[in-house]
Amino acid sequence: MKFERTAGEFTVSTDASKLDLATIHSFLTDCYWAKGIPLEVVRRSVENSLCFGVYHRKQQVGFARVISDFTTFAYLADVFILESHRGRGLSKLLIKSIMEHPQLQGLRRWSLATSDAHGLYEQFGFKPLRNLAMWMEIHNPDVYHAQSKAGRLQ
Repeated sequence: MKFERTAGEFTVSTDASKLDLATIHSFLTDCYWAKGIPLEVVRRSVENSLCFGVYHRKQQVGFARVISDFTTFAYLADVFILESHRGRGLSKLLIKSIMEHPQLQGLRRWSLATSDAHGLYEQFGFKPLRNLAMWMEIHNPDVYHAQSKAGRLQ
């Protein structure tokens, strides 16, 4: 199901055919949370997520993806607005569109990780984890570097 929301000259859309993989990869490979991510990993992550593009006319200027079972849980990832388009309320438009998407209603839990956008997400009901002892993770921050050195993707 394709979902679109327009605000002035900007559109948020889940139409996968509109996504500009080169723009998405260019941003992610230089950001703090996915530094050095290979293009093929970005491609696979996009193919296996509900993706939201933000467009100024036809040019992609933002992105986010949701990993979900569409029933109980969703993880919000890779949220960005290109620097050239920041300060216009686009991150709020993007998150509002995600939170109001028909397939993402009634979920028991949403999760995300951020080191610098707490204020944005708090506006949409996100709060710091209450019971940290309950959460566990496997985190391999150097996985993209290890994969490129080995010449393969896992």
